Amino acid sequence: MVTGSNPSIPITTVLVVEDSLSTAGIYREFLRDEPLEVLHADTGKSALSVIDEHCPRAILLDLGLPDMDGMKILEYVAKRELPTSVGVITSRQSVRTAVDAMRAGAIDFIIKPPSADRVVVTLRNALERQRLEEIVETYREQFDRHEFCGFIGSSLPMQAVYRIIECAAPSKATLFITGESGTGKEVCAEAIHVRSPRRDASFVALNCAAIPAELIESEIFGHVKGAFTGAVSDREGAAARANGGTLFLDEICDMKLGLQAKLLRFIQTGTFQKVGETVTRKVDVRFLCATNRDPLEEVEAGRFREDLYYRVHVIPIHLPPLREREDDVVSIANHFLQSFAEEEGKSFDGFAPDAIRIISAYAWPGNIRQLQNVIRNVVVLNPGAAVTAPMLPSPLNTLEPDDQTVEMASPSESGVSRPAATSETSASIRPLWQVERDTIESAIRHCDGNVSQAAARLEINASTIYRKRQSWKDNMGS
Repeated sequence: MVTGSNPSIPITTVLVVEDSLSTAGIYREFLRDEPLEVLHADTGKSALSVIDEHCPRAILLDLGLPDMDGMKILEYVAKRELPTSVGVITSRQSVRTAVDAMRAGAIDFIIKPPSADRVVVTLRNALERQRLEEIVETYREQFDRHEFCGFIGSSLPMQAVYRIIECAAPSKATLFITGESGTGKEVCAEAIHVRSPRRDASFVALNCAAIPAELIESEIFGHVKGAFTGAVSDREGAAARANGGTLFLDEICDMKLGLQAKLLRFIQTGTFQKVGETVTRKVDVRFLCATNRDPLEEVEAGRFREDLYYRVHVIPIHLPPLREREDDVVSIANHFLQSFAEEEGKSFDGFAPDAIRIISAYAWPGNIRQLQNVIRNVVVLNPGAAVTAPMLPSPLNTLEPDDQTVEMASPSESGVSRPAATSETSASIRPLWQVERDTIESAIRHCDGNVSQAAARLEINASTIYRKRQSWKDNMGS
């Protein structure tokens, strides 16, 4: 039999498991002034039923029940890791029983007949313990995560990213993701989709920089047969494929101004027309956008519509570059090493100290994508159990393991204090943009001047190379 004063169970519900109705009444009287809803079960079976249905925050459990040993209830709670704390009451004054109960997960042990103060204190302690455990669990989930929806890393900048994703994912609001190339903007977009109510619908991603300008409208909205040369049949666009789900527009700042106007109308109304068609279609789409540029600079330069910027820049998420993510680089490198070693049938199981020092000190202009390529290169081209410094490809193999200044971000950029450069090493330090320029120009030379091939090898957009080369010319001319 289960009794309680209120059928709607509040959060502060406690369960008294006691086969004697009179004793249970005494416990209820002890707790009369406590802000609690007290339920009572007089058998083990009914107690398990209450626990399954309501999961009270605390339980006062009599071990001597008519239909089962109360220890089975304690074990039931512990095995399922239920969010409840249990205080045990028994008339069997045995040290062994007390020890067994505490080992099974009880937080306290009192002997019949207990005083009112003893019952109240035991129950208050049980509730406080449960509250503290929930706080700790919340901290662990929100602030001490080493992995999150495809991301790896426990640095404070990434914990902030995880928190924004977690809070914003359930909303329909548009998110604008910024960050350098290779920081994981599409991984971020997929994480938002997976943690949203739209997770079972489609996630459609388009890279606006990788699609020719004359085709991107068709890629987004679709086209009808004969709409343009090469349109040999009707085609659904990303807007229709993402209906009910999420549409991710990567490198949105590369979109031409004319198409930006049509995109603005689409985002505002949820309606669009296929290329070559006059019929208006309506879809339900959640928009996510990303860019590796500064969107406000693009607005000020007239390359990105201000009204579109304010429409899509509702919830901003900035992904930090790898050089600002503290020790995450080593964790990510180990993840890639294990994955590629298994894929290639190699026996690598870690990094030697000299390799770790170089990996930690390098600035990683290509971020996670560059790190991934470096580790794959090491695994494919080398045998061994540990990755050593000589195994690292250029430019990392030109660095000294103890040189903590080469290609490092400045302290003001990273927020982390660095050892002061000595007069002997400071002469060899160059600005990061010069190192980046030399890397890009070297890639272009190796590809016989083909910028598109160089961009593919560097895993960046060709438009990024053109833009950077122009900025370098401007710097040299100023």
